[in-house]
Amino acid sequence: MTFLKENNNLDSLLKPYTVYYRNFENIRLENCFYASDAYEARTLAIKFNKYIHDHPNSIDLIKCENDEFFNKVSY
Repeated sequence: MTFLKENNNLDSLLKPYTVYYRNFENIRLENCFYASDAYEARTLAIKFNKYIHDHPNSIDLIKCENDEFFNKVSY
């Protein structure tokens, strides 16, 4: 994704995602990634976090931290 970001100026298409997971002691941990969607954030987490790589079902939430649409919605 870095290649696309640098060469095609797709900065605005990448959003910050937090991937929450639980370790073997059931402690909730998190990793943050810039990705185009939640699936890509999951893929990056599996690639760069050994525990998630070995235990992909430990992921319990993937949250977009800067989704403009949801930030503008009023309830």
